[in-house]
Amino acid sequence: MQLKWKLFLIIALVVSALVYVVPSVCPNLPIWWKTLGILPTEKIHLGLDLQGGMHLVLEVQTQKAVENRIERTVQELRDAMKKAGIRYAELNRVKEIQISVRILNQEKAEAFDDMLNKEFAWLRLVSKTPEGEGLVVRLDLPEQEVKYIKEMASKQAMETIRNRIDQFGVSEPDIRRQGENRILVQLPGIKDPQRAVNLIGQTALLEFKLVDEEHDVQEALKGKIPPSDEILYEITEDKITRRTIKTPFLVQKRTYLTGEYLTDARVQIDSQFGEPYVSLDFDKKGARLFERITGANVKKRLAIVLDGRIYSAPVIQEKISGGHARITGNFTTEEARDLAIVLRAGALPAPVKILEERTVGPSLGRDSIEKGLLSMWVGGILVVLFIAIYYKGAGIIADIALCLNIILIAAGLAFFQATLTLPGMAGIILTIGMAVDANVIIFERIREEARLGKTPRAAVDAGYAKATLTILDANVTTLIAALVLFQFGTGPIKGFAVTLSIGILASLFTAIVVSRLIFDYLVFQRRIRRLSI
Repeated sequence: MQLKWKLFLIIALVVSALVYVVPSVCPNLPIWWKTLGILPTEKIHLGLDLQGGMHLVLEVQTQKAVENRIERTVQELRDAMKKAGIRYAELNRVKEIQISVRILNQEKAEAFDDMLNKEFAWLRLVSKTPEGEGLVVRLDLPEQEVKYIKEMASKQAMETIRNRIDQFGVSEPDIRRQGENRILVQLPGIKDPQRAVNLIGQTALLEFKLVDEEHDVQEALKGKIPPSDEILYEITEDKITRRTIKTPFLVQKRTYLTGEYLTDARVQIDSQFGEPYVSLDFDKKGARLFERITGANVKKRLAIVLDGRIYSAPVIQEKISGGHARITGNFTTEEARDLAIVLRAGALPAPVKILEERTVGPSLGRDSIEKGLLSMWVGGILVVLFIAIYYKGAGIIADIALCLNIILIAAGLAFFQATLTLPGMAGIILTIGMAVDANVIIFERIREEARLGKTPRAAVDAGYAKATLTILDANVTTLIAALVLFQFGTGPIKGFAVTLSIGILASLFTAIVVSRLIFDYLVFQRRIRRLSI
């Protein structure tokens, strides 16, 4: 009865393993396989070194994140001083991360200090210098705060890039930090490298600003720009002539609403013109801000700005409630889809610079696969032949267990959606050797017991009893080393650790359970009188 249960469990495991291996060996799955919904359809993913792809090293401009924080603080200070009734002649950023405030009346110095203590306690006072009837105050960020902003900028950039790539649809991307402000990105099987670069590197800072229609944009282009304004351009392409048209706009520097309040961005098709646009949805706070902005500026133009470029500047016809907006800009469907992706994933906290870009061609991947498979076949066949010749009948049992071991490794890679790399193939080859080693230990123990004159049943029992502990000890220590490699290693090392870990577990199962079951069947059911070993 015990043999039947073991046989049933082994058959169930083998069938399950074969089911997971099928998508990898049969690219064209039958329709019924896909429609059932319970059968696996994902094949084993190949790494960058096997199927080609893109390798990028990005540098996050973390200093820009600090400067952006200072700019936001300047705006917050301006609003807070206006609310507190503190008049000032100057309030701007100086020396990159310092804020200079010139208060018109020294009598307001105490009120200014109270405001700082209540609302801006995290700012550091650099200097306080009397100037006529006024007072010049210099503020900056403490070193610890600067360090924290840079650290969070790097982490947020990595998560934002990961979200964009996930929505882009790349299977098994490898994204991780290198040092303080660098990010390594590997995209296996990428078909459009330039599109991926544009998607990853776009900052995607969405801003809503009012167009200044009181001043002449032509005068501003000559250098007469009002202090509170800036010139931004709307860039469009004529579909017929393919010429780029740059239209200047004079817009207020103040940002009334940003993309941080976005909850969703989707591609829609305009029912009237049949052109794609990006539909935006804001959260509750963003919806209230958008309603207040549009309600207070009816008949004025609101510029929708992304990374310093105006996409559209429609006239506000009425107060817009509900938290919905749209971005139009003569898009193609692909451009609109990519724009929606970067907006959904969120803006990068700081620009990123591409330090290294490499594209691995598929020909190199095919060559690596062919050589790796050849080494596996040659090594596997030589091992199978040697074991069968040297250990005779017991060697054939070991060969069956070895074949099953390889199937279980492939099934494990497919089940865990792990990525097979070239070092991973080396791990499989090493596992084949370890699986044979376990059987060798068992067979040599059985031989020793048989030489002492024991019956086949007693020799098998004693051989497995004495060898199992040794096999477990050797394999468990190797498994621990593999897990450490997986935890602390990088791409290629992780690939090796994954296949090695799965292979060790599979070899333990096949050597101790599968081969033992076959021996028990021969000894108990067939009652053989002499072991072929």
